[in-house]
Amino acid sequence: MLKRASVLPEPTSPLDVSAPLSVRNLTVAYQDMPAVSAASVDVQAGSLTAIVGPNGAGKSTLLKAALDLIPRREGRVAFWGRPFKAARRRVAYVPQRAAVDWDFPATALDVVLMGLYAEMGLVRFARRRHKEKARAALARVGMGDLADRQIGRLSGGQQQRVFLARALAQDADLTLLDEPFAGVDAATEAAIVDVLRDLNAAGRTIVAVHHDLGSVTSIFDRVILMAGRVVAAGPTAEVFTPDLLEATYGGRLAVETFPEEGRRP
Repeated sequence: MLKRASVLPEPTSPLDVSAPLSVRNLTVAYQDMPAVSAASVDVQAGSLTAIVGPNGAGKSTLLKAALDLIPRREGRVAFWGRPFKAARRRVAYVPQRAAVDWDFPATALDVVLMGLYAEMGLVRFARRRHKEKARAALARVGMGDLADRQIGRLSGGQQQRVFLARALAQDADLTLLDEPFAGVDAATEAAIVDVLRDLNAAGRTIVAVHHDLGSVTSIFDRVILMAGRVVAAGPTAEVFTPDLLEATYGGRLAVETFPEEGRRP
């Protein structure tokens, strides 16, 4: 846990084995162009954490590198003190919608069942209990009636709900979401927030890449600010401040007010 919002773990300090996600000195580059540089941060267990920063700040890259989806140039990552491969059953990931092939011939139910592959075993045969679990997850996000519809025929908001249902079906202790509110309607955003809050109230840890600065204080209790590096991390009330946001966004900062109403304690 960080003592102050502006104090981050040292790159050479031990990984926090109690943290759902602990990162030290993470560096990722694309064709020798750094996307994330020497990032060190710990995600607090039971938190609802936003990763915030300008476009190109490395927010999505941080998640993908932690999940071994892209290579790391250097750095260490652990989930409860273990490599991702050893902890993957405890982790759910909701990717950006733009990263998904929506022409793939799969139904909403099929997509949710993919989140249960580890539970099904090597044969990946969906038994009745798996299908019931998947349908229950779809119903929880308001998609129960569309379980058999091909994913490409769903609206953007419906597609995002399906991927959230897949994460729900995994029953993970840590859920990582990459821009879950991008391109969705107000009803879908409200539904997603309700589900995330329910999961968080049950003790689950949620981390989401988030762009809408106006809703940060009403949704998240902790924030990680990124600008190619981790600028600051900690409780929202300490991190989501004009000075630290200016340090993160520089001249691109478009927020002028920080309303107290709706701020989570």
